[in-house]
Amino acid sequence: MKHLLLRKSIEQLQAEAVGHGLRRSLGPLHVLFLGIGCILGAGIYVMTGNAAANFAGPAVILSFIVAGAACALTALCYAELASAMPVSGSAYSYCYAAVGEVFAWSIGWLLMFEYGLAASMLAVGFAGYLVSLLGDFGVAVPAVLAAPLFQSIGVHGGGLTVAMGANVLAAAIILVVTAVLMRGVSESASVNNALVIVKVLVLAAFVVVGAGAVDPANWHPFVPANEGGFAFGWQGVMRAASILFFAYVGFETVSTAACETRNPQRDIPIGILGSLAVCTLLYIVVALVLTGVVPFRELGVPDPIAIAADRMQRPRFAVLVKLGALTGLASVLLVNAYGQSRVAFAMGRDRLLPPLFRDLHPRFRTPHRGILVLGLLSAVVAALFPLSLLGDLVSLGVALSFSIVSLCVMWLRTTRPDLPRPFRVPLGGVRIGGIWIGIVPVLAMLLCWSMMVPVVLDIGGQALNGHPVPALILGCYLVAGALVYLLYGARRALVGREAGQ
Repeated sequence: MKHLLLRKSIEQLQAEAVGHGLRRSLGPLHVLFLGIGCILGAGIYVMTGNAAANFAGPAVILSFIVAGAACALTALCYAELASAMPVSGSAYSYCYAAVGEVFAWSIGWLLMFEYGLAASMLAVGFAGYLVSLLGDFGVAVPAVLAAPLFQSIGVHGGGLTVAMGANVLAAAIILVVTAVLMRGVSESASVNNALVIVKVLVLAAFVVVGAGAVDPANWHPFVPANEGGFAFGWQGVMRAASILFFAYVGFETVSTAACETRNPQRDIPIGILGSLAVCTLLYIVVALVLTGVVPFRELGVPDPIAIAADRMQRPRFAVLVKLGALTGLASVLLVNAYGQSRVAFAMGRDRLLPPLFRDLHPRFRTPHRGILVLGLLSAVVAALFPLSLLGDLVSLGVALSFSIVSLCVMWLRTTRPDLPRPFRVPLGGVRIGGIWIGIVPVLAMLLCWSMMVPVVLDIGGQALNGHPVPALILGCYLVAGALVYLLYGARRALVGREAGQ
């Protein structure tokens, strides 16, 4: 038990930030675009349609605001921790310093799950838009190449049936992104910057052109009456918020780039808070136009923006929007895979994962073998599983990791009040029994938990009704993580060996 609670010192983390071996090549604009690149993607291009069609209706705009508020408070906590500990590993590294090894392992394992499933979901959405775009040019993609092996039964995807096919297109885009990441972070950042500019311009054009095609009748009723469970009503608004919560995870990815940023104490908070502000605004206005152009019940597809563009009866513009969606999803996929590989790199460096996750390419200075393994795993999941199954599991992991980060802020304020913090969460806090309780971290934790509750209730309800697939996947992953830690990580962990335990 003593070994499980061993912590890294802040000084050790700061020393690792100097001697990590990665190349510092990112400036403030790079990290800002890194955050925008990862946030602005599946949330608007893919999951907005499902959230509106099945849960919130036009009130999906409110769902974005609720999810954005939870993420904004959490982003302030991330900004403080990243400015004090500019290291790779994000929440994993912060947790290692604050509450100990077993908690750090748990959050790192969850982050890898979250990033991996998000990559698969993004690739499924990419495949949907690509099929739609090719159809505009008269190219029909066989269903066996663009549909997963398992198909969902029902709205929530709790049950599965086997189909004859595999989503080869989704797997292929993951492999392309994997190859780009293996080449190096500066090359990846340049590609990402170009993709971000394109997708922001296309979304702006969608809003401007789509505003003229809006039918206000599609917004009535704004909050549809509840139809049982989480289907519409205010219950549905909160359920949709829990689905869309993961769409903001990109700001967390910014913190994983601290070791490759030239001035992380200044640039990481800029990237985290700036990207969140830009993307929240875009999410809201795009969702407003989307639900105004297309009746919300028709949006439960992998490519809702493409559906709206087709309804505008501007064929050339529809092609442009779909191209923008493809570049947008590609950029999110690129940054998402980057974040996952850097969390795995940090865990490998601490000997909690095998050496292949920490070994750097002699020329490109990237953890190339770890990137390849993670990319192959995400490609397999994208080829096999449907979109609806993946979203809830990602959101659950995001909410849990965010709440732990908020706890780490209060823990470190209590145990290390002297630690230099170039950025501090606003509104302050109070000390109760020697423990610092911050207003922002507490609110962030409460909102994150409010995102988790609908997901847990829905997954539990599915399991009780004979559709246990999401619960089984989550349970098997957690059991696998416990076994890997007990049989490998706990015995080889660098911190424990240095402490002689």
